[in-house]
Amino acid sequence: GSTYSSKVFRVTFLTLAVSVAVPLLGVTVLLDCPIDPQPISLKEPPLLTGVLEPNTKLRKAERLWENQLVGPESIVNIGDVLFTGTADGKIIKIEDGEIQTIARIGHGPCGGHEDEPTCGRPLGMRVGPNNTLFVADAYYGLCEVDPNTGETKTLVSTKTPIEGQKLSFVNDLTVTRDGRKIYFTDSSSKWQRRDYLFLVMEGTDDGLLEYDTVTKEVKVLMVGLRFPNGVQLSPAEDFVLVQETTMARIRRQLRCSNLLSITFRYYVSGLMKGGADMFVENMPGLPDNIRLSSSGGYWVAMAAVRPNPGFSLLDFLSEKPWIKRMIFKLLSQETVAKFVPKYSLVVELSETGSYKRSFHDPNGVTVAYVSEAHEHNGHLYLGSFRSPYICRLDLQHV
Repeated sequence: GSTYSSKVFRVTFLTLAVSVAVPLLGVTVLLDCPIDPQPISLKEPPLLTGVLEPNTKLRKAERLWENQLVGPESIVNIGDVLFTGTADGKIIKIEDGEIQTIARIGHGPCGGHEDEPTCGRPLGMRVGPNNTLFVADAYYGLCEVDPNTGETKTLVSTKTPIEGQKLSFVNDLTVTRDGRKIYFTDSSSKWQRRDYLFLVMEGTDDGLLEYDTVTKEVKVLMVGLRFPNGVQLSPAEDFVLVQETTMARIRRQLRCSNLLSITFRYYVSGLMKGGADMFVENMPGLPDNIRLSSSGGYWVAMAAVRPNPGFSLLDFLSEKPWIKRMIFKLLSQETVAKFVPKYSLVVELSETGSYKRSFHDPNGVTVAYVSEAHEHNGHLYLGSFRSPYICRLDLQHV
């Protein structure tokens, strides 16, 4: 009797499985997919050993102004006064611990995803030579804000195509000491900031641009960068570093092949003017913003980590566009984002691009997400595109 009942069970189970799987497969085939991903070949992530060895140093950071700010992505200081831009479209000033809204580039209402394009989303921020704030707003473009009056003017509007390309996701910027040139990234001419996961998964490419504050001219300096993100001029201002958050097939003139998490160096003066080469390749995470460190090197904040040893979802999916299509046919970006493990990582690079040290917070206990590390007065101020606070790490005690 038991053989008969196990046969019945098997047949019933298979019938059920098929009756569920076939319609599901049919639905999946018929559903539209918002992205058109290409296969990408990644190198195996570097081993987290030596200076990259996991630690809990970021947990020594303190959370400041918790629940008083939302998503302070980038941080600058004029003296001891801090400035940041938040997810609800505000430019914020923090003086003597007091928070004040000084400007808005967009207008309300500000709340969900659907409000972002009108609300605005200030991302990268820099201080110019006249102590004005230069801001990269994902939806509005490159802006200049007077921190005293809050007066805002648009320098490069996303409404104006540049060399036939639409700016859809203005992300970060770096300014020469004389304030003449601003180098900035447009992460995508297809996807907006609110669809950044589509951009990561699809891998469309875009570029690095240059704005001349005197002639008001905008030039495209580099193309073919996959999710160009943070930018930083070298201390001598002879090259610009551009973070490429996810990997791309790179144009040949850049003398690079398929690499993930690349920091490109673009020469803006000197003998190699206009040439590009590799600065760091195959990083242990997806680099977001990059800023100068007091040692003459650079602080790089990782938006996500590629654990090795361990499992990296991004690496797993890289050569499987069909799985990416399936995922985005069935799940929203918010749901997919929940599968990205919380792990915060900041690395310090030397002036030549070697790793000097790394600060980790496995599981994001204290520092849940980190988009930028801004050094000021012996402290690292950690910006975050999602968290409701700024973290401050005392560099003397890590």
